[in-house]
Amino acid sequence: MKTSLALAFYAISLTFVFAQDIPQDSVNALQEVVLIEQGIEKRAVGITPSSSIGIKEIEKFGPLDIASSINQVSGVYLLSGALNTNRITIRGVGARTPYGTDKLRLYFNNIPVTNGTGFSTIEAYDLENVGAVEIIKGPKGSTFGTNLGGAIILNTKAPEVGQTFLTNSLTVGSYEMFKNNLAFRHSEKNFNLSLSYNHLKTEGYRQNNQFERDGILLTSSVVLGGKSKLDFMLNYIDYTAGIPSSINQTDFEENPTNADANWLAAQGFEANKYTLTGITHTYEFNPGLRNRTSLFYTYLDHYEPRPFNILDEFTNGFGLRSVFDGKLLSGHFTLGTEIYNDEYHWGTFENLFRDNEGVGSVQGDRLSNNTEFRRQLNLFGTFELPLDKNLTAQVGLNLNKTKYDFRDLFNSGDANTSANRDFDAILLPSLELQYKLDQGFLYANVSRGFSNPGLEETLTPEGVINPDIAQEKGISYELGGQFGLFNEALQLTANLYTMQIKDLLVAQRVGEDQYIGKNAGKTRHQGLELDARYAISVTNTFLLTPYLSYTLNDHSFIDFVDGDNDYSGNPLTGVPKHRLSSGLDMVHDSGVSLNISHQYVDDIPLTDANTLSSESYNVFSLSSKYAVPMGKNFKLGLNAGVNNVFDTNYAGSVLINAVGFGGNLPRYYYPANGRNYYGKIGVTYLF
Repeated sequence: MKTSLALAFYAISLTFVFAQDIPQDSVNALQEVVLIEQGIEKRAVGITPSSSIGIKEIEKFGPLDIASSINQVSGVYLLSGALNTNRITIRGVGARTPYGTDKLRLYFNNIPVTNGTGFSTIEAYDLENVGAVEIIKGPKGSTFGTNLGGAIILNTKAPEVGQTFLTNSLTVGSYEMFKNNLAFRHSEKNFNLSLSYNHLKTEGYRQNNQFERDGILLTSSVVLGGKSKLDFMLNYIDYTAGIPSSINQTDFEENPTNADANWLAAQGFEANKYTLTGITHTYEFNPGLRNRTSLFYTYLDHYEPRPFNILDEFTNGFGLRSVFDGKLLSGHFTLGTEIYNDEYHWGTFENLFRDNEGVGSVQGDRLSNNTEFRRQLNLFGTFELPLDKNLTAQVGLNLNKTKYDFRDLFNSGDANTSANRDFDAILLPSLELQYKLDQGFLYANVSRGFSNPGLEETLTPEGVINPDIAQEKGISYELGGQFGLFNEALQLTANLYTMQIKDLLVAQRVGEDQYIGKNAGKTRHQGLELDARYAISVTNTFLLTPYLSYTLNDHSFIDFVDGDNDYSGNPLTGVPKHRLSSGLDMVHDSGVSLNISHQYVDDIPLTDANTLSSESYNVFSLSSKYAVPMGKNFKLGLNAGVNNVFDTNYAGSVLINAVGFGGNLPRYYYPANGRNYYGKIGVTYLF
């Protein structure tokens, strides 16, 4: 029944497909020098294809549902257990990670913000300050790392030259949600400044699900003469979030608002203070040569009481990214380096909540004290060369060197587990071909990618570094194209890919808070991705735009033996085979717009043995906007929406291969929000 609903919605959308002369909207697969919404240029180098989500798509689902915004792009799946519990997978890569996002690179305004062990936290950024999210799928983005999952680039809103304004948006909604964003922006020819403050608070859908965040974002740019420009950025986030954790199948079906009993009794939460600051200098030597160099520093202070212990940690990270680009012969080149070092200090303490009933977590004696030094070096280059009028080739090369240094500051003598791991340098080439057509282009790519194990994954159950743990490595093959048909009214992108990954990293749970890693075999990732958007001018004042993104994931274990169990041939755990995101935008030139959106997610295998799967689901959402004219200096905007219109009980995220401890049932499910509402009012004053 659920599948038929999805197919029916898809069929209805297709009935709106007529040939009209309307410009493209803001979700696109981008080619060279194509600009996206708000004038933010494509960051993927040369002919490397990427996908983008613009401001309109980010705003469709309100502050409590960033997953639906990201999941509008085919091949990309964000699983969200809560506002502070997100895992992004691209083409199935990273689906087996128990918590968080790894195996991809995250950038914020050209600055790498993935930490030293490869983990990224998208919740550290307020998407209301973001102008576009650009996604490179797979390891083909040589200048943005060659991680097997790819790269995600967050870009702040582009300055509007010649304008100075103060704007405030206030959003309220279900679960006592309150969000306010206040921003001042000034822009002139050689200088711009943007300063915003945001506050978000909600009690959440579930028990122990409260969330409160304050954030400041400052960006500025100044032109220093005719050849030089300086950009500055400061992003600060302070948030505290309750952790309801995952629940078992019975509670998921009967009491989805419940938190896990242990996490509720401990009143488990996480408190984070995160700072990112960076300065970027751009210098144009001549029209054929330019350099952009960024220096940056990050700081994270994290405190997390859990039922099994209390984690107290802080991380100092710093680095440099420098890229030269210019003309060479009849082509174009980039050459650069990215250096990232961080110092991770962490310790655990006893949690005495069981001895203090009703009080919540109480810190006891220290259990561990550790420091990790993590260093990564990326050297990269690309060269793009036209071979004839319509055919262009691009070669890319990335060299990665990673080193971990782990110091046990708690134990002494034979019990001390200090060690280091220095991975061999790995060379990662890429080759891209693009053939231009009258109404689009075709492309082909072959690229090699990798994923580092986190330092914890390299440890044995005794806490000693296992020198046999290797990096995951894979080769991706991709064919695709982008087409603008019927006078650009229909924007269509499609691609096929296959990627084999060897030395698969498996996180094996050996305790309530202990995972160890091992290389367990090979996986095959192959699939089809389709994105389509059609603009229909019904009248001179009324525009309809149906759209859809479809993902086919045919991912499986080629060779996977875990102890006495042979899982070879089974579907890859944690990945739905089919996903569909579709919808309809209706826009009137009076300032009124309405969106109907739908998402279908197929069942997800939850165990390597393929003995249990989550249920497939369909979710519908509605949103509307109205821009109200208020004279010369004032602008007023209204926005309202309903997420999960039919109050579907579905898993926003899942935990694969869950294990029950102490006779309890395994906890596989993170319930998504039920039906929820939001309303937003925005006021802008133009100086």
